[in-house]
Amino acid sequence: MSIVCLADFKAHARKQLSKSSWDFIEGAADEGITCEDNIAAFKRLRLRPRYLRDVSVVDTRTTIQGQEIQAPICISPTAFHSIAWPDGELSTARAAQEANICYVTSTYASCPLEDIVAAAPRGLRWFQLYVQSNWELNKQLIRRAEALGFKALVITVDVPVAAKRRQDIRNQLNLWEHLMRTDLRSPEERNSTRPAPTSLPNASFSWSDLSSIQSITQLPIILKGILTKEDAELAVQQNVQGIIVSNHGGRQLDEVPASIEALTEVVAAVKGRVEVYMDGGVRTGNDVLKALALGAKCIFLGRPILWGLAYKGEYGVLEVLNILKAEFHTSMALSGTYSVHCPLLSIQSFRWLAYRQRLKSFTLLNLPWFCNCPEGRTG
Repeated sequence: MSIVCLADFKAHARKQLSKSSWDFIEGAADEGITCEDNIAAFKRLRLRPRYLRDVSVVDTRTTIQGQEIQAPICISPTAFHSIAWPDGELSTARAAQEANICYVTSTYASCPLEDIVAAAPRGLRWFQLYVQSNWELNKQLIRRAEALGFKALVITVDVPVAAKRRQDIRNQLNLWEHLMRTDLRSPEERNSTRPAPTSLPNASFSWSDLSSIQSITQLPIILKGILTKEDAELAVQQNVQGIIVSNHGGRQLDEVPASIEALTEVVAAVKGRVEVYMDGGVRTGNDVLKALALGAKCIFLGRPILWGLAYKGEYGVLEVLNILKAEFHTSMALSGTYSVHCPLLSIQSFRWLAYRQRLKSFTLLNLPWFCNCPEGRTG
């Protein structure tokens, strides 16, 4: 099968993986409404291109937390990569290093942090933390990440408890029993074949506890899972360095806003005081452009990375990243955008009379006026 877009990786992965593994990767909370809407919401946005611009050279590079990346396309923290490819996160890390983008490693990685770093020693990596009830374990994880050269700490805030995922229940899937979760073990136990002791996210973790984490690390702190202006404002007040607008891929609370729809609210609330990123529903280069147009510094990919792993390991992940980057490059050129640093824009909302006379809401994204571009490039 010819692979030309991210949807092709999905089709291949579905054939390649066991039913329980596929259902775990694709699974959503409850009825899966938010999961579906993450993708559909992008299609309710329309781009307004500007032509007769000089786009002979298009620069996709940007920075996140002061570190340059080749494109505003990075890898979200997702658990248990070994269900998609034997060496799991090692392949993911190598692909991210080759693509020169950031890989956020999950607390629930199926490989030890030390092995992931050794596989891609030059890669830009952040560490994602599910805050555990055991505070000593939190300290150990954070200090290990610092010592291993992780450049930021991503704290997931939208999992105080586990959601109900129907397919996992039907499949009687219990990855907690079968996968090692090596990073939750003590150093002495890391080579054990016994399952790691159960350690679930701390349901009592609150805004007042953030200072406890800030007191033990100098790493920039990014909060992942913010969807509202109220929480965005609290995040700024708590002196975090970034926000990932996310609904956990529709895997936690169902029937919340699509990530791309929540993005504008969060961006407006922070007023440029912290960097804002987003994940959820990105499948094309146009999607990346739309996210940047609405104020995201970069996007993060979740499920498509696992599809790439299932396709061809490291090389499959790299192909996912390269295809999306090429699409984004094309979208930039076709819209008259030569740099991600051009101001991306004002927004107009209106309604179109759509298929079968049903009103559907669309948002127009006005692509950058060249006279506002920082270098004054007029084409």
